[in-house]
Amino acid sequence: MESKINFRSAAKYAAPIIVGLIVFAMGAPAGLTAGAWIFVSIFAALVVGLILEPLPPAFIGLIAITLSVLFKVGMPVVDKAGKAVTITSGSAISWGLSGFSNSIVWLIFAAFMIGIGYQNSGLGRRIALFLVEKLGKSSLGLGYAIAITDLILAPFIPSNAARSGGTIYPIVSSICPMFDSYPDKNPRKIGSYLCWISLATTCVSSTLFLTGQAPNPLAVELAAKAGVPTVNWTSWFLAVAPVGLLLFIITPILTYYLCPPEVKGSPEIAQWAKEEFHKLGKMTASEIAMASISILALVLWIGAGYFKVNPTTTALVVIILMVLTKIISWSDFLANKPAWNVLTWFATLVPMAEGLKNVGFLKWLANMFGSSLIGLDVMWATLGLLVAFCVLRYFFASGTAYVTAMVGLFATLILQIPGSDASQIMIILLLPMGIMGILTPYGTGHSPVWFASGYVKGPEFWKLGAIFGFIYLAIFILVGIPWIEFILPKIM
Repeated sequence: MESKINFRSAAKYAAPIIVGLIVFAMGAPAGLTAGAWIFVSIFAALVVGLILEPLPPAFIGLIAITLSVLFKVGMPVVDKAGKAVTITSGSAISWGLSGFSNSIVWLIFAAFMIGIGYQNSGLGRRIALFLVEKLGKSSLGLGYAIAITDLILAPFIPSNAARSGGTIYPIVSSICPMFDSYPDKNPRKIGSYLCWISLATTCVSSTLFLTGQAPNPLAVELAAKAGVPTVNWTSWFLAVAPVGLLLFIITPILTYYLCPPEVKGSPEIAQWAKEEFHKLGKMTASEIAMASISILALVLWIGAGYFKVNPTTTALVVIILMVLTKIISWSDFLANKPAWNVLTWFATLVPMAEGLKNVGFLKWLANMFGSSLIGLDVMWATLGLLVAFCVLRYFFASGTAYVTAMVGLFATLILQIPGSDASQIMIILLLPMGIMGILTPYGTGHSPVWFASGYVKGPEFWKLGAIFGFIYLAIFILVGIPWIEFILPKIM
C-alpha cells in the first residue's frame, strides 16, 4: 500500500516535467520560434502541475514564471511600434513580476480581507444564520439563496470578482462552519457544494447581462472596431435570456447531484439557526460599521462608471476603513495566509497567460483552427469557431486578456466565411464568455477566490469545470443558437 502511495506521489511530481519535455522535444511548428516553443513547453508543464498539484499551486506558478524569466521567454519581443526589443535580465524580471501590479489580482486579494471583516465583526455570522433559518431546511434552498443574491447584484456590479468575491464569499464562508464544514475538515459536508454553486452561478450571471462582467462590453467594442458590430444591453439580454435563465435555474440542481452535499438540510438545523440568530440580539457597533462599509462598497461598485472609481480602488478603501474602525487589525491583515497565497498564485498566472499572446502561440493556434473552417458550411464553421473560441479559454488567466487577444482575431476569421451574417456569428461567440469561466480555477476574476477557499480541491475543480463547461456549452448550442438564428430576428 505504501509503495502505491509513494509511486502515485512520485508520478504527480514527474508528470509536469515529463509533459514539458515531451512538448519541447516535439519541436516548434512552422510559424513559431524556438523561444516561443520553450515557453509553450513551460506553460504545458504548468497546466499539468496545476491539475495534479504535487506542490501548492502558487509555488508551481512561481516555478513556471522563474523558468520563463531565466530562459527570457514569454515577454514581448516587439514594442507598440513593431520594432524588435532586446530582452535583458532586467526587462525579463520586470515582466515576470508584472502580475503583482495587476488590479484584478489585488481585487481578489481584497476579497479575502473583506471576508475576514465579515467574520471579525460578526456580520457574516448574522447574515448566514438568517439565511440558514429561512432556507436551511434544504441544502438546495441555500444554494438558490446564494444564486438569487448574485443574480440581483449582477446587472449593477460589472466586476464579478467584486460581486462574488467581495459580497458572496464572506457570507458563504460564514455558513459552512455552522454545519461543521471546513476546507480541511468535512469539506463535502456542505462547503464544496455551496462554493461550487457560488462560482457557477456567477459565471451564469456574467453571461446573462452585458454588464455582468467587465469583458462583455469590451468584447462588443472590440468586435465593432474590427468591423463586426453586435448588440446593445437590451439586445444582449434578449439574445442570451433563454439559455441564461435556464442555466440559472438548473445550476443549483446540477451542483446538488454532481457535487452533492452530505447534509441535505434539516428542520433541526433551521431551528438551531433561528435560536442562535435571536441570541445575537441587536447589531453591535462593529456589525453596523461593517454593514455601512459594505453599503459604501456596493454603491461605489455599482456606480463605478459614474464615480470614476476603479473597483479595486474601492476594495482597498474598504480594507483601510476596516482597519481604521478596528474591524480587522494590521496583524489580521498580515496573517491572512489564504489572501497572500492567492495573490502570489494569480500574480504569476497573469504574465504566464499574457506570454502565450506575446510569443504568438494564440495567434498561431487560432489561425490553425480558422484555416480549417473557411471552406465549411456556415453552420459548421460557426460551431467550429464557437468551440475553438471556448477551448482557448484554458490558456487565459483573465477574461479581459482573453477578450483583448481573441476578439479581433476571430472577427477577422468570421469575415472570411462567405455568405455568413458576421454580426450574428460574433454574438454567438461572445455570449458564452461568462459561462466558460467555469473551466479553470484561473479563468475569470472570481474563480481564484473559490479555488483558494480550499473546499473544492484541484483535481475535482478541473473535473467539475470540464463537466459544467460541456453541459453549459451543449445547452447553448442546442437552445441558444436556434433562438438567435431563427426566433430572435422575428421579435426584434
